[in-house]
Amino acid sequence: MRARAVRSAILAVLALLVAYLSLWPVPIDPVAWRPAAAPSDPAFAPSDRLRGLVRLGEAEVHGPEATAVDERGRVYTGTRDGHVLRLDPATGAFETLASTGGRPLGMAFDRDGGLYVCDADKGLLLLTARGELRTLATGHGGVRFGFTDDVDVGPDGTVYFSDATSRFDIRRQREAILEHGGDGRLLAYHPATGQTELLQGGLQFANGVAVSGDGAFVLVNETGAYRVTRHWLAGPRKGTSDVFADDLPGLPDNVTWSAERKVFWVALYSPRVPALDALAPYPFLRKVVLRIPRALQPEPAPEGFALAIGEDGRIREVLHDASPGAYAPVTSVRERAGVLWLGSMERDGLARVPAPALAPAPEHR
Repeated sequence: MRARAVRSAILAVLALLVAYLSLWPVPIDPVAWRPAAAPSDPAFAPSDRLRGLVRLGEAEVHGPEATAVDERGRVYTGTRDGHVLRLDPATGAFETLASTGGRPLGMAFDRDGGLYVCDADKGLLLLTARGELRTLATGHGGVRFGFTDDVDVGPDGTVYFSDATSRFDIRRQREAILEHGGDGRLLAYHPATGQTELLQGGLQFANGVAVSGDGAFVLVNETGAYRVTRHWLAGPRKGTSDVFADDLPGLPDNVTWSAERKVFWVALYSPRVPALDALAPYPFLRKVVLRIPRALQPEPAPEGFALAIGEDGRIREVLHDASPGAYAPVTSVRERAGVLWLGSMERDGLARVPAPALAPAPEHR
């Protein structure tokens, strides 16, 4: 009798566990998809290309996701505690310029010295040259921004920015990636009119934004699809979009244009996560994953990873540090005067490293 009771109790527990993993409500409605196989090019293997990296402000700069550099070479960043900071590279000192009350992420200057800031919680902001913080846009078409992400300014002053996902906020980016719902947006803000325009919807976690050097197109990284999408701003293809770089070896985060060497630096949050790719065709299993303890869920590898991509969409440079204690994840790379400034949404402190020489000719996509 006792053995039978134990067996019954075990079966009951197992039944409850199966019911929980199958039926417990989760905030996602996953969409099935099939990613291309991760590229196996040996050029993507870890190397020592980030050797010599120097970290600045580890005690005071928490989660500097992105950067901007002014005409005097001073570096600006935002932190997870809501501050906008400025670094004087000559002294190594950081100065607090503003507090947004949210989570400042991407930022870019206009020609008048104003600093546009994408705040994940507050929307598109402007920190004027006089230090005034203004809110410019919090939604479009009756849909609030869920996760205002990155920004760049075109030659004519138009401000291009992304809403990573309209359904989830920054605290639920994992859910957004698992859902693969295509609710990201690329938008344009027109300072002269104060109007916001939708350029492209249906994006898979719209992340980094960068305008080309000639202003002909703007790029937006689709983290959830391992690709960079291009939206044409001029020429015969104006108003249309196409794929600029596809099947990347990791999850693309921010992207910046390097005028010095005519490439886009694409930060990769991490290499591809094999379990995430394996689960992509199976919406039910992705719900199950969200129900299990976080410690058992697939996690990105803590590796520093970035690519330089030419205007033709071909990869020109690979930076990949998989050593213990690597500065990772790298969420932004900005080049200025022979230096790469690296940001990280999760790590403390900015990082800088001498900019490497680019490969003389493209050899891999």
